[in-house]
Amino acid sequence: KGRSLHLEVFQLSDSVEDDFELSTVCHRPEGLDKLQEQTKFTKKELQVLYRGFKNECPSGVVNEETFKTIYSKFFPQGDSGAYAHFLFEAFDTNKNGSVSFEDFVFGLSIILRGTINDRLNWAFNLYDLNKDGCITKEEMMDIMKSIYDMMGKYTYPCMQDEAPREHVESFFQKMDRNNDGVVTIDEFIETCQKDENIMQSMQLFDNVI
Repeated sequence: KGRSLHLEVFQLSDSVEDDFELSTVCHRPEGLDKLQEQTKFTKKELQVLYRGFKNECPSGVVNEETFKTIYSKFFPQGDSGAYAHFLFEAFDTNKNGSVSFEDFVFGLSIILRGTINDRLNWAFNLYDLNKDGCITKEEMMDIMKSIYDMMGKYTYPCMQDEAPREHVESFFQKMDRNNDGVVTIDEFIETCQKDENIMQSMQLFDNVI
């Protein structure tokens, strides 16, 4: 009992009581049993995720700068700063400038295990940068450009600078059903579900998360 936070490896025991007994930790997550009920992860998967999260964020929460630093390790060939910012905003559901283990796991559960509808709702929220309930062409352009920047020019050696804009123009033409210049959640979900190419593009989330 009472293990030190300075231990290099934070090992999770099998009992939930021991999992979160560290009194010095700044933020304690919910018990694993509760998180298992609320997400689509097994207890074993949650233990592995928590160990990794704890290793990177000993305080139990991650701020945006740390999030960007961690994320950049996965995409050394490009600039992931802008996309990591957008992603952080989507994970930070409480809008308090930090992401807890619960925030992280809830988001990850939707992205990796959620229904098509859950995932499209989450993706819409990501694209809707100012959270006003609709997506503008500029917002979609910002996200698309950040993905291209992150993938790096070496990944797509033949890619033209105009590629993100062309991608967005094509998406928007299909999605903005009533041509009012914005895409609503209904237009977004309906178009994505009917268009196989768009659904394949949505799989980008599997690659960039």
